Amino acid sequence: MPDELSPKHLARRLIALLVLAAVVAVAISALPGLGTLRQRFSDADVTFIVLAGLCKLASSLSNIVAFRDVICPRLGWLFSYRLGMAEQAANVLLPTGGAGGLALGAWALHRGGMPTDHIARRSVAFFVITSAPNFLCVLILGPLLATHVLSGHAPLWPTVALTALAVGSIAVAVALPFVLGRIRPRRDDTGLRHKVRTALASLADGIRDAGALLWPGRWRVIAGSIGFLGFDILAFACAFAACGATPPVGPLVFGYVVGQLGGLIPLPGGVGGTDGGLIGAMVLYGAPLSNAAAAVVIYRTFQLGIPAILGAIAFVQLRRTLRDSSKSAEIWGGLAEQ
Repeated sequence: MPDELSPKHLARRLIALLVLAAVVAVAISALPGLGTLRQRFSDADVTFIVLAGLCKLASSLSNIVAFRDVICPRLGWLFSYRLGMAEQAANVLLPTGGAGGLALGAWALHRGGMPTDHIARRSVAFFVITSAPNFLCVLILGPLLATHVLSGHAPLWPTVALTALAVGSIAVAVALPFVLGRIRPRRDDTGLRHKVRTALASLADGIRDAGALLWPGRWRVIAGSIGFLGFDILAFACAFAACGATPPVGPLVFGYVVGQLGGLIPLPGGVGGTDGGLIGAMVLYGAPLSNAAAAVVIYRTFQLGIPAILGAIAFVQLRRTLRDSSKSAEIWGGLAEQ
């Protein structure tokens, strides 16, 4: 197991996250100049806060549904839950911009005998499938906001630029399999050259796999990827509702998707990057600063806390399963033939 995925390392990260949450809570309650923000929290509707947490839990479980069907439908649901939730915890706790979960999943699957090339291409496919709804939201909502078909504040040029970025990203993803299709590792390749060719081949194959998995209408893949995003947006909307007012649907969803780009900054859980991105995006699209800040704090508490706590428990259970040879044989039976 890589050192960064060791139980002690992840435990330290979890403790650091809890300490950071305590520091933020103390700062909000004590620092001068945050009276309006404190008032938002004191007036918050507990019902909507609970709903935000339930929606975030549903989002995490939806991710596991898609994960199992993309990686290997033969996996049992209990093992899929433990591995999928542990991956989400790694994404929260490790400063790798979301790559920590992929590394953990690759380690566990490889340990069970799944071929490396299958792991690589299906990991790419899973990333593409779960990211696609975000880009489609921007692609659909951007023109509607820019032309004022949808209500709500939407600055023209940022909306146009972000929509163009989504279009470009989708075009690149569609073109990559054709551009990289002929790149394959060769027998005479060594060192870095071999690794680069292998990575590019896995990237192209993974994007093709994503299309193949979606084309026949694999309902669990589609429902899981949509639920992963949809329930997360509902959690975000509930956090706003708890703080007084929810922005119109168009600016809310568009701002959410754009703000999440801050999570690409390699910080543990995207702390700082995602928070700042979401607050900035929502203010840009018409939300009052205090309302946006309070809603993001509530939403991020669940976005980080639920995967971190449930995923840490799942990770301990996962390690026990992988150490038990009899259970491993039962789980991985036939898996090496994928």
